[in-house]
Amino acid sequence: MAALSKEYGYVILTGAASFVLVTHLAVKVAKARKKYNVEYPTMYSTDPEHGRMFNCIQRAHQNTLEVYPSFLFFLATGGIYHPRIATGLGVAWIIGRILYAYGYYTGEPKNRRRGAISSAALIGLVGTGVYSAFQHLGWTCQD
Repeated sequence: MAALSKEYGYVILTGAASFVLVTHLAVKVAKARKKYNVEYPTMYSTDPEHGRMFNCIQRAHQNTLEVYPSFLFFLATGGIYHPRIATGLGVAWIIGRILYAYGYYTGEPKNRRRGAISSAALIGLVGTGVYSAFQHLGWTCQD
């Protein structure tokens, strides 16, 4: 049975920081709803003048939410045996999502590519999570 190291606290703090990120993105959508007059429960605007801008702000948040459960799961599981690596990848994911969102906020969807580091970080977290499972099951070579 694995015991959580003291360093796992960094993993927990990274998860908390990611919640701040998601909340920030939600606030941006709420402000955009007011600015562009998009009432709830409408997800996307059809306004020919400002719809694209609102939709870019909405998609930046929505896409982050689409991958958020996977991020949290692999951050938590990868951090059990590899808390420093998981924390570093988690911080890279957060920074990448900020770059992604602010690229999208330009109104030009291709600018979201600035945050591609978040995808690489998530793949790294999947790897650490799976490797942690292998370690926990005793499927790795021990020196």
